[in-house]
Amino acid sequence: MKPCQELAAYIHSFWELKGDESDEQWERIFPDGCPGIVINLGGPVKTDNGLTTMDYGKTYVVGAMTSFKESFVDASAHLLGVCLKPSVFSSLYNYASQHEITNQTVEFDLSQSFEMGKLNKEPYAYFNSYFLDKRSSVNPVLQAVLSDIHVSKGNVRIFEIAKRNFLTVRQLERMFKTHIGLTPKEYVNIIRFQSALAMMNNLGQQKKLSDIAFECGFYDQAHLTNEIKRHTGLTPGQL
Repeated sequence: MKPCQELAAYIHSFWELKGDESDEQWERIFPDGCPGIVINLGGPVKTDNGLTTMDYGKTYVVGAMTSFKESFVDASAHLLGVCLKPSVFSSLYNYASQHEITNQTVEFDLSQSFEMGKLNKEPYAYFNSYFLDKRSSVNPVLQAVLSDIHVSKGNVRIFEIAKRNFLTVRQLERMFKTHIGLTPKEYVNIIRFQSALAMMNNLGQQKKLSDIAFECGFYDQAHLTNEIKRHTGLTPGQL
């Protein structure tokens, strides 16, 4: 579900996952450069490839990912989540630098947690109200950089991004480390991977993998295949 219009610059979407009787499996998600917030309203859920357990009633922050991660979903699972846009976490929370939680799911302090009673009544209305009260201005320079990367679909050199936005590469690296938790190169590679993945999933186009590799700026089909496997753990034929 999309947030209210006033939060469009901060939040991609709200989501809900409920297990059913047929569920008892590992669910895999791929990196997209975004952090998230998750609250567990059901039974314990293992995540981070089994390294972390999310318990009932607790709120967690999920750092940006550099590779895929898996969570075990069974019939008792019930999660609510918020998919934040890149770099806005620090505009909503006074918390650790994002690089400290990259690839991790970390329990929030009680003071940062959501109120269970309000979540159980009208969760999405509560989310909208909660984040409208917490928001502060986003970093305009970093937003311009991110827009630049997304317009190019990740097919751009880091030096060129810095130059176009009147930054040094070192300044850009510091901004990404603090606000996104990834290096500029990692982020650009993820956006390019996501662009290629979207083209592969576009049933109306049916393009060859070699053509997708060329359009997305990969050296060749083998390069694209290696990037897909690195980010998903799967070959293109297994997706």
